[in-house]
Amino acid sequence: MKLILKYIRRHMGIFLISTFFLTMEAMADLMQPTFMSMIVDKGIQNADIAQILFLGVIMLGIAILGAMCAIMRNLFASRVSQTIGKELRRDMYHNVQQLSMENIDRLRPESIITRITNDVAQIQEFINGIMRIMVKAPIICVGAILLILIQTPRQAPVMAGILFIVSLLVVGNMKIGYPRFGVVQKRLDLLNGVAREFLSSVRVVKAFHAEEEEMNKFEGVSVELAHANTAALRTMAVFSPFINLTVNFGIVLLLWISGSGQSAEIGRLMASVNYMTQVLFAVNMISNTLNTAVRAAASSARIKEVLEEKPAQHVPQMPLMPEIKGDIYLEQVSFAYAGSGKETLRNIDIHVCPGETVGIIGSTGSGKSTLVNLIPRFYDAVRGTIWIDGCDVTQIDTKHLRNAIAVVPQKALLFSGTIRENLRWGRAEASDDELIKAAETACADEFIKQSEKGYETMLGQGGVNLSGGQKQRLSIARALVRRPRILILDDCTSALDARTEADVLSGLRSMAENITVLLVSQRISAVMRADRILCMDNGSVVGYGRHDELMESCETYRAIYHSQIGPEGGERHG
Repeated sequence: MKLILKYIRRHMGIFLISTFFLTMEAMADLMQPTFMSMIVDKGIQNADIAQILFLGVIMLGIAILGAMCAIMRNLFASRVSQTIGKELRRDMYHNVQQLSMENIDRLRPESIITRITNDVAQIQEFINGIMRIMVKAPIICVGAILLILIQTPRQAPVMAGILFIVSLLVVGNMKIGYPRFGVVQKRLDLLNGVAREFLSSVRVVKAFHAEEEEMNKFEGVSVELAHANTAALRTMAVFSPFINLTVNFGIVLLLWISGSGQSAEIGRLMASVNYMTQVLFAVNMISNTLNTAVRAAASSARIKEVLEEKPAQHVPQMPLMPEIKGDIYLEQVSFAYAGSGKETLRNIDIHVCPGETVGIIGSTGSGKSTLVNLIPRFYDAVRGTIWIDGCDVTQIDTKHLRNAIAVVPQKALLFSGTIRENLRWGRAEASDDELIKAAETACADEFIKQSEKGYETMLGQGGVNLSGGQKQRLSIARALVRRPRILILDDCTSALDARTEADVLSGLRSMAENITVLLVSQRISAVMRADRILCMDNGSVVGYGRHDELMESCETYRAIYHSQIGPEGGERHG
């Protein structure tokens, strides 16, 4: 709850104003039964119409005042809860952006989404409840009990017994409910993860007609969420009726103890019953708000985990900002993903000269993508050192480093907006001529111009209205717009036909004369004309050199070549 109090303190002024109106509203509610008892005992008993009208007007004025105060506290409560929700989402999103890929992998994207949305909504509901109910309920409860004791002192033992039993029930409710609502949020994470996985791979699911399997998977986690919710809500279902029963039993005792037929006590007895009803209402409000508090506490702990998550990567106190020319040296580099007992890369030792194009090839799972992800420091090596232009990459300012690198990932990622806006992700100030030149190099300009609105064509989320090859070519063009010193192409031509791939690679070679290019590919035809080729197998380097050198010295490379080109091709190129 410290996290929630921290954000409330930022808006303490408005919070106190809301509390003031809330207090005035509670006082107005408490005064109503007393004036009603006065009308009965002084007006109706004595048949004094003037007294009845006078007290009735006062009651009406108090009711109007209470209604106005209720409107004001609702306005302030909504404002504060929404503002705090906005600040929590903003702070979480900002901190997530500072985290490394290792942190994101550990927290899991679907869990982060749940925390930014559902968990923040729980906090908002609790804060709104505090300002609308939680402050009012104790005032009503305490005030009603005091007025009962003042008007009918004989009820003191009954009130003490009721409060003791109700307190035990409320504490028991919280103690049992807290861990159960924590489980609910975790089950919601799983549900979001399954839904996210399906939506991101819906084409594959439909292609394999696997809708039923996905439905069963979703049904499974949905049932788990329902069971967790049921277990949590069962706590409220058990405790709330017992609280109601306890207070209602107190009302019966009150009526029994006050059961004398003296008409002089009728007004006070009516007031006492009204106040007991208010106590019941207040206790239920407190119980409901504490149930919300239990959820909010579970959500607060999850949000706090994201806010306090520190980047796994070391941040140098005096970061270097060298002129990056594209000289890359990996010295005995090894890497393993967090939680994995096996190293993905082992003792990688290679040197890439500035302006050189290095092809990287190997079987699936050989570590190609992992290797190039170390260059822009998406991950840090667990052993060894990566040098960029003579500087340890962990000592270079991350922003400075990534400004000099452009990455085209395996899966083409585009954003909602126009083609022009997507290309300018590479460099916001790029001119139209630069955009067109990059698109021409990536063989994207032709299909862009054929579209109805050209570079102003709107793309759906993820570029859903483009083919896989078109998305890849736009991703390559976006990277070229950046004018990088190091260009990483991570198997980004897999959706292109052989001719288009050859045209794209030819255009890259002519445009990237002074750019260091790391070209990851499964196709031997894509890498064989590179200045040098890095052949990998099972996380290790098994060959590094020119095509003809590897054909002579590297059995793995030769096997890949023969499997794709054939033995006859090997003889021709040998």
